[in-house]
Amino acid sequence: MARIYYFSQHTKPQAMKDRCLLYGSTGYTGQLIARLAAEQGLPLVLAGRNAEKTGSLAAALGLDHVVFGLEDIDEVQENIQDFGAVLHAAGPFIRTAPPMMEACLRAGVHYLDITGEIAVFEMAAALGPRASETGIMLMPGAGFDVVPTDCAALYLKNQLPDATHLSLGIASVGSRLSHGTATTMAENLGGPGAVRRNGKIVAVPVGHQTKTIPYSDELKRFAMTIPWGDVSTAYYSTGIPNIEVYSAVHPKTYRWIKLQRYFNWLLRSNLVRNYMKSRIKKQPAGPDDKQRERGRSYVWGQVSNAAGEERTVRLSMPEGYTLTAITSLNIVRKVLSGNAPAGFRTPAMAYGPDLILEVEGAKREELGR
Repeated sequence: MARIYYFSQHTKPQAMKDRCLLYGSTGYTGQLIARLAAEQGLPLVLAGRNAEKTGSLAAALGLDHVVFGLEDIDEVQENIQDFGAVLHAAGPFIRTAPPMMEACLRAGVHYLDITGEIAVFEMAAALGPRASETGIMLMPGAGFDVVPTDCAALYLKNQLPDATHLSLGIASVGSRLSHGTATTMAENLGGPGAVRRNGKIVAVPVGHQTKTIPYSDELKRFAMTIPWGDVSTAYYSTGIPNIEVYSAVHPKTYRWIKLQRYFNWLLRSNLVRNYMKSRIKKQPAGPDDKQRERGRSYVWGQVSNAAGEERTVRLSMPEGYTLTAITSLNIVRKVLSGNAPAGFRTPAMAYGPDLILEVEGAKREELGR
C-alpha cells in the first residue's frame, strides 16, 4: 500500500527527519501526548489505523497525520522511514511493538514507546545488538513505566555501588486507569507475577510479598509485588541481580488477589477476559483533566548490599498519565536533537538518574541523609 501523508500547507517535506511520528495517537494517552506536543510546538506527526479518528484529532490540533496499520511490516517501514523517531503509544504492546520495532530497525529510525510490559523490554534488549549496528536507539518505557522508577534505581545504585538487592514501590493518588492500561491488565488475568533473582526473571504468584511503604511522610500504603517493567529494566540499568517491585493496593483487594491462585485457570479463559474488556469499554477512557491535575504519583526505592547497608530514596511527581506525556516528549526532544545513544537503552541508561528531575513538580528525597 502506498503511503499517504496528510500535510498542512506549512509543512516542508525535507525536514521530515527532524520530526517524530506518534503512532496510536487517538488512544487516551496518545491524545494527551498529542495535545501537549501541540501546546509546546513540537514537530509531531500523528498516526494510527483509523483514518477518521486520526484525521479529526490532527485537524483539531493543527498537526499533520498519516494512516496505516501494523499488519504488514513493509508497509510500516514505508510509512516511518522518513522520520527521525517513532513514539509508539498503541497497546497492548506485546502485540503491537514487534512489528513497529522491526520496521524501525529496517528503516534506521529511533524507537520509543510507553509500555510497562516485561516481555517487550526483554524483546528490545535482545534486539539491542541489531540496533547498535543500525545506529538507532530502542527505548521502551519512556513514560510513567518506567522513567521515574528507572531513575530511582540508578540513583540508588550510584549511592551504594555494591548493592545486591533492589526494591521499588509505586503509588498513585487521585487518578484512575485508562482503557489501554486496564485492557492490558485484562489480557494478563490469571497470569503470574515476576521478580528477578540472581539475575534471572522468575515467575511468582502476584502479590507473593507485601510490605507497608512510606511513599511520603503523609502517605503510607500497604503494597504487594507486581510484574512491573523494572523487573526487566532495572537490571540493565544497574546490574543489581535481585529486584522486586511493589504497588500500593487496598488490603481487601489483596485478599481477593491471594485467592486467585485457585481459579487462575478460569481467569485465563477468553470468556472471562473478553467479558472484562467489554466492561472496561463502558467506563470513562481515563482520568479527566481535573483528576489529573489533582493527582500525584509516588515512587519509593531501597537498595541493600551483602553487609546489610541500605539506601532509600523517594520521588513525588505529577499524576502518572500526565507524567507519561511529559517524559515521553522530553525524550523525543533529546532524540531529535541528536542525543540518542545507539542500542537498547532504558531511560536512566541513556540520560542518567536526574532525567526525572527535568519534570516540573518532580522532587527527590534521600532518606537518612
